Amino acid sequence: MKELLYLKDDQLKDLIEKLFISYRETFSDSKKILDKYSIGLAHHKVIHLLSMYEGISISELLKKLKITKQSLNRVLKDLIKLELINFKRAQQDTRVKHVFLNEKGKKLFNEIFERQKKRIYNALLNSSSEEVINFDNVLKKIING
Repeated sequence: MKELLYLKDDQLKDLIEKLFISYRETFSDSKKILDKYSIGLAHHKVIHLLSMYEGISISELLKKLKITKQSLNRVLKDLIKLELINFKRAQQDTRVKHVFLNEKGKKLFNEIFERQKKRIYNALLNSSSEEVINFDNVLKKIING
């Protein structure tokens, strides 16, 4: 690993704090909407992934979320009760279930997304192209370890 002599522990702690606060603020923007449905961040994560990966299988959803089946089942049951999702079995292997947001689920996702988009859009709009590209590259490196 390349030594980053110019990054001291205090600077790294400050960066981690900024990541935490930016995450907190981005997701607090949608809290009022989630509260209206009596659901939380776990539900939001599933809704977000279903919007990104339409028809994702349960096993792929588990891999992306890095949670247990039990945790996912609890969230899915809540989303079923709220009539936000649908399931379809795979034609070749009926043991495989694919999950979809239905129209009501898509509407909820869009309501949340519009709220979050404002914060992200404004930050990107007030940044140079180079800053946006560099930020995206750094985020990818954080994600990939």
